[in-house]
Amino acid sequence: MNATPNDANVTFGHDSRALRLHTLSWLRWLAIGGQTVTVLAVALLLGFPVPLPTCVALIGGLAALNLFISLRYPSTQRLSAEATLALLSIDLIQLAALLYVTGGLGNPFVPLLCVPVIISFAAQPLLYSSVLFVIALSATTAQAFSTFPIPWYPGEELHIQPVMQVGLWCAVVSTMGFAAFYVFRISSEATQLADALAATELVLQREKHLSQLDGLAAAAAHELGTPLATISVVAKEMERELEPDDRFREDVALLRSQSERCRDILRRLTSLSAEGEEHMRFLPLSSLIEEVMAPHREFGVALELIEKSERADEPVGNRNPGILYGLGNLIENAVDFAKKRVTVTVEHNRERVTLLISDDGPGFAPDVLIHIGEPYVTKRTRPDKAGGLGLGMFIAKTLLERSGARLDFFNGPEERPGANVRIEWPRSRMEAIKRK
Repeated sequence: MNATPNDANVTFGHDSRALRLHTLSWLRWLAIGGQTVTVLAVALLLGFPVPLPTCVALIGGLAALNLFISLRYPSTQRLSAEATLALLSIDLIQLAALLYVTGGLGNPFVPLLCVPVIISFAAQPLLYSSVLFVIALSATTAQAFSTFPIPWYPGEELHIQPVMQVGLWCAVVSTMGFAAFYVFRISSEATQLADALAATELVLQREKHLSQLDGLAAAAAHELGTPLATISVVAKEMERELEPDDRFREDVALLRSQSERCRDILRRLTSLSAEGEEHMRFLPLSSLIEEVMAPHREFGVALELIEKSERADEPVGNRNPGILYGLGNLIENAVDFAKKRVTVTVEHNRERVTLLISDDGPGFAPDVLIHIGEPYVTKRTRPDKAGGLGLGMFIAKTLLERSGARLDFFNGPEERPGANVRIEWPRSRMEAIKRK
């Protein structure tokens, strides 16, 4: 709740450039296939002497690692900067080792060392990309000291002069540096533009809401001002006509004072925008949940809130339209597919804020569960409901992740089947007012 348009600097907790594990896995399979075809073509078709067992071991090791990662983690998982750096470093070192045993700098595929660096600068923070650049620079330099001959015709040995090796090293390093800088600048500008557009959209929505409130307040003040003024004047006249000891005098005085109070309230309503927007800025966690749940209570499904933590210690954060929309979409989806009940469980401590949204419906279909988080996933096992889990779920997940949340989608146990969504934030991301 701490990223709102009215902040001086709008920031989003989720890095929009974070890579999906699925993307890196498929790129790695492509690299494995290319390496395999190249090594076999050089060894079998051209008949060049190649250290085939070593090459097969290097390629097989990368394939085994990629298979393990693909089976262990969901394909939709967004990688942290540290995890991406580790995976790209492994790819780079494996490729460098393969080039080292097949001739080093004399191998015509040496420029491929630039590829992991370019990917990193396109999607990673500058610090992590710089670390990978240093690793790539070291790997390129190590190629110059390769003791393995370049695969060539049997009986012939292809020698690369030292001056030529220096030229090849300079060519690879300069290509790596230029491409990395170019990709980083283009990617950074695109990300800044996307964030600016998102922030602008939130600002416009909020300003539109405030304008509507101001218009309603002005209309109410205009329509009610005249009747209240009449009531106040009549009450004053009645008060003057009554004797000091009249039993109705106290009631008339109360009527006049309350009419004046109503007029004061209307005056404050008409000056809301002039007095600032602090009344709308901060929102306790319990109020946020109630605001999200309120529109979905009238659809024939029981909507229950379970609070496992005391409200006295609940976080108070800035009003975030992204969180309101995202949670509202998840609850709406649960209500659509529930049979009788939807439960929202809230728990918080000094480190974490956790929400669990559960319904008693049929749960997520297995083929849908593995693809949640991707747009246009539109099937769920409920014959009387159309759509569901489409673009709205994708947008909701993206908005919540931008606020710093981590989402887990799973089905309940056999005795309590149904769809479950767990949303978890670091408490610091939900806290705008620091507690003393």
